[in-house]
Amino acid sequence: MTHDQAFLADCRARLTFDLIAHTWDPVVLWALGRRPHRPGELVRQIGGISPKALNEALHRLCRAGLVRRTPHPGSPPRVEYALTDLGTTLLGPVSALGAWAFEHGDEVAAALARNERSDQGVEL
Repeated sequence: MTHDQAFLADCRARLTFDLIAHTWDPVVLWALGRRPHRPGELVRQIGGISPKALNEALHRLCRAGLVRRTPHPGSPPRVEYALTDLGTTLLGPVSALGAWAFEHGDEVAAALARNERSDQGVEL
């Protein structure tokens, strides 16, 4: 794709941005980067994620072919989630975004705070 092409609804760039645009999807990918996890482990490992939000993220990532769901029979039955080979290829870009956030997150937070005050009629 060239820079002058439109970002069509079905273009590869939009598809990729949609994958990482959901709040929890990159975090879940990162958490699964070391080893498979059961859902309860992921909830404990990822601060602030609700079981419902985790379930939605896992389903999106499974549908996209980035995460594999493996049921294990037994009593009680259990399920594990792991990155697929395709999902593993996203760890580098997610890591780069995380490094950028670590380096520039304070600047972004400060700009948001300034603009929020401005939106409320506070002079900057």
